[in-house]
Amino acid sequence: MAEQVILLPKTSEQRIKMSYEEWLVAFDEDAHTEWVNGEAIVFMSPKDRHQHIIGFLHGLLLFFTSLLRLGEVRIAPLEMLIANGGPAREPDIFFIARDHRERLTQDRLNGPADLIIEVVSRESTARDRREKFKEYQAGGVREYLIVDSREGKNGMNWYALRENGRYEAILPDKAGRYHSSVLPGFWLRAEWLHEGQDPDPLMALAEICSLSPEAAQALRQMLGGV
Repeated sequence: MAEQVILLPKTSEQRIKMSYEEWLVAFDEDAHTEWVNGEAIVFMSPKDRHQHIIGFLHGLLLFFTSLLRLGEVRIAPLEMLIANGGPAREPDIFFIARDHRERLTQDRLNGPADLIIEVVSRESTARDRREKFKEYQAGGVREYLIVDSREGKNGMNWYALRENGRYEAILPDKAGRYHSSVLPGFWLRAEWLHEGQDPDPLMALAEICSLSPEAAQALRQMLGGV
């Protein structure tokens, strides 16, 4: 059995050659690492903006899916093993629909998530936009949202998996809203994620519910008919 790896880099990403079995026991469960092609990827500490975006999106997604009882939302670090043999990824945020709840165990998600959100940092640009894009597309992840947290960047790219097995970009409507097909009634405004913004997930939820009769009704019931 491999000895536990305790080195967690602060300024740069590390890659360490090891087997999947070694990776499973090498790191503390709170460490954010992934295993790909015989290597463990140990991530550097995230920046505040990265975590701020994740906090907002996780809260908003959790509130909405809980309100309508649509499924489960999780944040990294939690392994997603799309197929036997890897790669083993730990998406920043993922949603698993209620109909696919059996894929989620105490140890990992066995199979694809229905929606994955990755927040891009300086070190993860190629990985999130190219490597994971191909993996998630091939693995059957139904929607993939990429948010760019780098300084001076305000990019948001949302993709939906079509019947031909290829990702197609989700385009905003005339009001600038990006609508999910995995989560009917759920949408995002790109400006909520722009640098300098401090969005409140509850206020965003209220705005979403104002355009979703089903969500609005569920919210009223939760609040006791107010």
